[in-house]
Amino acid sequence: MTNEISQAVGPDPHSCANPAEVRVTHLELDLTVDFENRKLKGSVTLQLSRAEGSTTLWLDSRLLTIHSITSEKDEELAYTLAETGQAWKGESLRIVLLSDTQVVKIEYETHPESPALQWLSPSQTDDHQHPFLFSQSQAILARSWIPLQDGPGYRFTYSAKIKVPKGMRALMSAPNKSGLSSTGEYSFRMPYPIPAYLLSIAVGVLDFRPLGPNTGVYAEPGVLSVAAYEFAALQSMLETAAKLYGPYRWDRYDLLVLPPSFPFGGMENPCITFVTPTILSGDRSLVSLVAHELAHSWSGNLVTNATWNDFWLNEGFTVYFERRIMEAIEGAEYAKMLAVLGWQDLQQTLKEFKGKPDATCLKLKLSDQDPDEGMNEIAYEKGYLLLCKIESVVGRAAMDKFLVQYFEKNAFKAIDTEGFLVQLKELLLTDDKLWKAVSPEAWIYKPGLPKSEKGPVSARFEAVQQVLDIQLKKGELPTPAITRGWSTHEWLHYLRGLPKPSPIDVLTKLDAMFHFSSSGNAEISSAWFLLGISSKYYPMMESLQSFLFRTGRRKFIVPLYKSLLNAGFEDEAQSWYAESRPNYHYVAQATLDPLVGLPE
Repeated sequence: MTNEISQAVGPDPHSCANPAEVRVTHLELDLTVDFENRKLKGSVTLQLSRAEGSTTLWLDSRLLTIHSITSEKDEELAYTLAETGQAWKGESLRIVLLSDTQVVKIEYETHPESPALQWLSPSQTDDHQHPFLFSQSQAILARSWIPLQDGPGYRFTYSAKIKVPKGMRALMSAPNKSGLSSTGEYSFRMPYPIPAYLLSIAVGVLDFRPLGPNTGVYAEPGVLSVAAYEFAALQSMLETAAKLYGPYRWDRYDLLVLPPSFPFGGMENPCITFVTPTILSGDRSLVSLVAHELAHSWSGNLVTNATWNDFWLNEGFTVYFERRIMEAIEGAEYAKMLAVLGWQDLQQTLKEFKGKPDATCLKLKLSDQDPDEGMNEIAYEKGYLLLCKIESVVGRAAMDKFLVQYFEKNAFKAIDTEGFLVQLKELLLTDDKLWKAVSPEAWIYKPGLPKSEKGPVSARFEAVQQVLDIQLKKGELPTPAITRGWSTHEWLHYLRGLPKPSPIDVLTKLDAMFHFSSSGNAEISSAWFLLGISSKYYPMMESLQSFLFRTGRRKFIVPLYKSLLNAGFEDEAQSWYAESRPNYHYVAQATLDPLVGLPE
């Protein structure tokens, strides 16, 4: 058995791969982007590391059409493509290897309804003249555009040749060249091993603007100036992160602002984070999301959860790192506001999972379900609180030293929860007294939060609470003079603190003063719409319908549709969803279809 094979992690419950026998170490893509038929067509060539006596390569596939499979000597290899019995898992691709096969080439094409790929028509883009393509591979959707070993613990390097229509630009999760190809052909090379969920592609009419020596932003031409203003501090944010927990290891850090249908706030694809345009608030108030995706360059991309059952290792660490970045840039009180909002989100999630206690453990049990269903605030905010608990016991200096060691020791590797606990004991909680003071196993394997956990506090939010208390007790509404200087976070705390439902006359006066229904800030809009739905505040319904039509970010649209259904607006929810569904990515559709109902 080779050294590479010996480093492979164990079986992944969401993958058909057999990396302990045959592991993919490098893949080479040669693909043509066919907008007319909504397909990627071409080949992937896989370089293998084989254990002695191995005869079969198992890959993951979903809705792929396989045309041929050959060895490096152009010998045809026998293969079978079989259903796994679980739609979200796709098909197993079993390839019989010859005794000397070290390279496998697969000619294939994707399906027009590939779950990972969203093909946007010109009407769905900013200029309304050109189509757009982007991928979303997390959690296990990479298999729907490339046949590969699709588990977060299986890493490989890659290279790619991508052919697109002339005048369009292709980008991938690799160091990108900012120039536009005159031929429509682009080449990429990712020299660092990454897992499949970090493979990404985007194709569109895009411009680029540098923001620093190794940072910049891509966007559609009509969006670029706004994006460049919003992310002006990207270079300093990168440098701040590197000072905290060690050097940035991915060469460049660029952003790509996607069309509004992108289902997430951001996706931490190496070298180029994909971000939603809903963070383009005009006042740089939502850039903590970029800090989160940047932090993933260490926690997630550099050190990766071994399986999706260990998802908290990616996200809990990243939320902690994100708030340390924002504290260094904006001050401790700013980070505390973020923590309080996160605590509020966590409390709501714990309430929703009251009848499913296992879902509130950090270590998940997702073997028989799509791992995307397990990705909620538990991993993010409970994981963050565990790291805060560790810091409170050992002190910040010791915590920072441990994290630097952790990222260096596990760089470009996968780790599971049990491996983390071993390193926590060896490197930080080195005696029984410290271990007992934290009780990390209780945090990880038991549901809910420890009874002693009270949550963070924020002085700025306490000032907002005073305004709320006066309103609720005396009926005195805040005025623009009182709220002058409030950040987005303070407005969110205020709106979340209002009764649901609230009196219509109160909402009417607030809307007249602060123009919430027409806000250009998606976070504020979402909070206002949730309040308005529960209160049956009809003047904002047209704005809500427009928001749902143009916004595909799952964080916003899922709670809004749920609220509409719960408040008796079933007809509106269903008709609006039927109209808006084509604008949503598969990830959002998969959540909303069973919730709202598939439109006829």
